[in-house]
Amino acid sequence: MSIPKAIATVILVFAVSVSSAGAGQDARTEFFASLKGLCGARYEGGMTFPVDGRDDFAGKLLVATVTSCSDDEIRVPFLVGEDRSRTWIFSRAAGGLQLKHDHRHADGTPDAVTMYGGMASASGTPLVQSFAADEHTANLIPAAVTNVWTVSLSADQETLTYHLERDGKPRFTAVLKRVKSASAS
Repeated sequence: MSIPKAIATVILVFAVSVSSAGAGQDARTEFFASLKGLCGARYEGGMTFPVDGRDDFAGKLLVATVTSCSDDEIRVPFLVGEDRSRTWIFSRAAGGLQLKHDHRHADGTPDAVTMYGGMASASGTPLVQSFAADEHTANLIPAAVTNVWTVSLSADQETLTYHLERDGKPRFTAVLKRVKSASAS
């Protein structure tokens, strides 16, 4: 049985990150700082492992842009083709680092299924953080009670990977490459 390339990449990045993590700051703080340092960066790519039974992401350009970077919160709008309804919110919270998924309608009003996510575990690294579903998520989406979202950056920060597992099995993976902005003429 072979491991999909994207999952193997996440595992490799995690292993390298674990071996290079220092005894300095908490890895969650370092991850947040790395993400904040990417403010304005745009990543593009596609789905490499599909959501079971869903094809609404298939063949669509996926774009994540690191925006709205403060000392306590970073917003990353996540576009699926022309759909601009999703934003990942990384925030410092009591006990560490939190990831929430903000879903909005075209008019800006919150979707009925929004602000789900969880807290980063203490076992992450400066380049890889995993967020287990919190109580709000379990109440909002009972099937997602076992969800774990893993967000990773490559060591050169040129690749951002977003991976979702449910019930310990891969459910969705997106691999996004950093887009260099064109120089002004």
